[in-house]
Amino acid sequence: MSEGAKLAIKGGPKSVTKDPGDMFTWPIITQEDEDAVLEVLRRGAMSGTDVTMEFEKDYAEWHGVEYALGVSSGTAALQSAMWACGVGVGDEIIGPSLTYWATNLPAFSLQATIVFGDVDPDTLCLDPNDIEHRITEHTKAIVPVHYCGHPADMDPIMEIAEKHNVKVIEDVSHAHGALYKGRLVGTIGHIGAFSVMSGKALAVGEGGMIITNDRKLWERCMVWGHYERTAATRWTGELEEKYITDPELTPFVGLPWGGYKYRMHQLSSACGRVQLKHYRGRMEEVQKAMNYFWDLLEGVPGLKAHRPAKDSGSTMGGWYASRGLYRAEELDGLDIGVFCKAVTAEGCSTGPGINRPMHLHPLLNDADIYGHGKPTRIANSDRDLRQPEGSLPVTEAMPRACYGIPWFKHYRPEIIEEYAMAFKKVAENADQLADIEPE
Repeated sequence: MSEGAKLAIKGGPKSVTKDPGDMFTWPIITQEDEDAVLEVLRRGAMSGTDVTMEFEKDYAEWHGVEYALGVSSGTAALQSAMWACGVGVGDEIIGPSLTYWATNLPAFSLQATIVFGDVDPDTLCLDPNDIEHRITEHTKAIVPVHYCGHPADMDPIMEIAEKHNVKVIEDVSHAHGALYKGRLVGTIGHIGAFSVMSGKALAVGEGGMIITNDRKLWERCMVWGHYERTAATRWTGELEEKYITDPELTPFVGLPWGGYKYRMHQLSSACGRVQLKHYRGRMEEVQKAMNYFWDLLEGVPGLKAHRPAKDSGSTMGGWYASRGLYRAEELDGLDIGVFCKAVTAEGCSTGPGINRPMHLHPLLNDADIYGHGKPTRIANSDRDLRQPEGSLPVTEAMPRACYGIPWFKHYRPEIIEEYAMAFKKVAENADQLADIEPE
């Protein structure tokens, strides 16, 4: 065995030796961002809406849709979208358990509940084959998540939704700019909800965005948490028109139906306009870098890329929360924790894991949040919807079948190659780890 093949955890040389510089710095903030934010700050317009409305216009145009609405968070976007789609007392939404809590928990505040579907082991997204049998007369919406940047399989999901006359709310908080068969995610379902908080692929500070081509859904999102706009007008180029035109909504303008104030903070809006202007180019560089990383690992045993097929017309967008898929059986059953420990010793920090499956959390099974005298999950249901351990086998296996990978922000081959080598070296010399016990 050559010295270079000896794993660092066993005393060999590290794979990663170069200073990455600003390779992992995100978001990229320039003088243009600072000037835009300071302009809002200096005129005291932080709680206004003029800059937010311009950001909404930019966002809608970027996605090629009619309407956008800026909100205070991705959670607010999802809750607003649910209510707009008619989710209420005793209703059900279907979504993945493998996701951030904000995808599903807003249903509780609407006195609705959640039915979880399993995920596809290669995409980590809601499996279309595990949806239809869960639909009942109470189902109002399907909420697919483009999880860890990977687009969900939207065509069959839309077919199921149309067959059963339910709405589709896309959670795009992980996948800004991703494509599904050539179409921007968020534009395929009836309504799309985004988080644009710092740390996301499109990071503007703190906030969320809603997009749709359905004016009724847009107006309903607005009346839910934007009281100051409901009785106002908007300039549409050659005329002014009322924001709220739906006769079911117009008698109640001036107060928010949900009792929430969900407008986006304008410091975030100002930063967002600048970030969005540069996002496509920055995203394309991220894609080039991340795809190069996985190309270097093509065919390495135990490691599978979490990305769409190259000829699919689908992409990962900004690659937020990027992950690799671990196939222990190709490495003689090597524990993922041992594998990740060895990669970290090579100079590339990683670890196993992903979001904890929601359906197993006590809050989803035992908590009485609103004082119903029974768990909120089933408080307004006609049956016990709780899903115990073993009910979603693919989802439950994923925390031990995924690991973190570097999120490269620039295409610098000499840096990327070192990080790829850390994974490749460990996988190809996994026999050296036989005496290391899992933690």
